[in-house]
Amino acid sequence: MISYARQPQEEQPETPPPPVEEHIAPSPRVSVQAFCETVETAAAVQSAGEDRRLGKAHLKIQMGGMAAAIEAYRSAPTPNVIVLESDGRNDILGGLDQLATVCDAGTRVVVIGRINDVMLYRELVRRGVSDYVLAPVGAIDVVRSICNLFSAPEAKAVGRIIAVVGAKGGVGASTISHNVAWAIARDLAMDAVVADLDLAFGTAGLDYNQDPPQGIADAVFSPDRVDTAFIDRLLSKCTDHLSLLAAPATLDRVYDFGSDAFDSVFDTLRSTMPCIVLDIPHQWSGWTKRALVGADDILIVAAPDLANLRNTKNLFDLLKASRPNDRPPIYCLNQVGVPKRPEIAAAEFAKAIESQPVASIPFEPQIFGSAANNGQMIAEISANHKSIEMFLQIAQRLTGRSETKKQKSSLFSPLIEKLRGK
Repeated sequence: MISYARQPQEEQPETPPPPVEEHIAPSPRVSVQAFCETVETAAAVQSAGEDRRLGKAHLKIQMGGMAAAIEAYRSAPTPNVIVLESDGRNDILGGLDQLATVCDAGTRVVVIGRINDVMLYRELVRRGVSDYVLAPVGAIDVVRSICNLFSAPEAKAVGRIIAVVGAKGGVGASTISHNVAWAIARDLAMDAVVADLDLAFGTAGLDYNQDPPQGIADAVFSPDRVDTAFIDRLLSKCTDHLSLLAAPATLDRVYDFGSDAFDSVFDTLRSTMPCIVLDIPHQWSGWTKRALVGADDILIVAAPDLANLRNTKNLFDLLKASRPNDRPPIYCLNQVGVPKRPEIAAAEFAKAIESQPVASIPFEPQIFGSAANNGQMIAEISANHKSIEMFLQIAQRLTGRSETKKQKSSLFSPLIEKLRGK
C-alpha cells in the first residue's frame, strides 16, 4: 500500500465534501427499441425499462443486434431512440452505414459496445451516434444514457422532486416538510417550491402565512391549461427563494383523482424549479403512490411507536422494490420524548428498518405550537433552536448539497435581525 508522508511545516488539507448525488432527469414520452446480442445486456435494458425515470417511455427489446435492426427498419418506421449492441469495430461502423439508409430523420442512436477506443468514439459521433456505452452495462447505465438524450447538460440539476410523507397521521410530516423547504431556500440558497397536495386539509398556507386566491387545485382541475406561465401565476412568493403552490383547504369539492392527475403539474415544475418539495398527505391511493415512486428523494416522518414502525417498514420495503436504481428513502423521528408516553428507542427503530434515522426531533409543543399559530417557521421564532440544524441536515441529505451559503455579515446585522424578529 502506498503511503504519503505529511510535510512537517504544511497544514493538513481539509477533507473534501462528499460528491453531489447524480441527478438523472426523467425522459419524456418516447419510443425506444433495443437490439441486443447478449442475454445480459437484454436483462439490463429490461430492468432499465422498469425504472421510474423511464416510466413514460415505451420500450421494446429484440435480440439480433445490428443485423436485426437493419432488417426491422427496411419496412417499418424507426422509433425516437434505437439502442444497439455490437461487438466488433467493423460491425459497428459498417452496420451504422447500412442503418443510416433506413433510419428516419430525428432518430437518436445509442450504441453499446466492448471496444474502449477514442478513435472509434469519434467515428461514431461523426456518423451521428448520440451516445456510446461500454459493455457490460447495468440498468442505471441504460437509464442515464436514454434520459440524458433529452436533458441539456446545464439543466441536469434542475427539477429535483423531494417527497415528504408521514408514516401515520398526526406525526408532523407537513411541519417537517415546510421547515426543510425553508432550510433549502434560506440556507442552501436554492430556488424551491412547496406543493401542498392535501387539497382538503392542507396547512402550508397557514404555516407560511399565505392566503393566495389560487393554488394547486386550479392546476389539477384544468390539466389542459397547465404550462409554465399558468403555474407561475398560481405560485405564491414566500421568500426570495421559496414559493408555495397552496392547497385550497376547503370542502366544497370532493378530491378524487386518477393516478396521473398531478403528472402535468410535476412535469411543469420540474422544467422551471431546481427543487420541488411535495407535502404528501397520509393516505394511500394511486396518485400518492405514483408521487412517492416518481420522486427523486423521499423523506418519511415517523413518531417512535409501534404503528409508525410498522408503516415505515412497509413504506421502505415497497419503495426500495419499486425504485431499485435509486437511493433508498430516508426517515426521521419526530415528537420524540412526549412525557409519560412509552416510546420505541431510535436504536430499535433503526434495527427494524435496517437504516438509521437522519434526525430525531424532540417533542417541544411550545415552540412548534407558537410557530404554527403565528404562521412562521421555527427559524423565525428562535434563530438558535437546535431543531434548525436538524432541518438543515435533512435538507442537505435530500438535495445532495453539503455546504451552506454563508451570508455576509455587516455592522447592521444585529439590528436587522432584531427588526425581523419583530
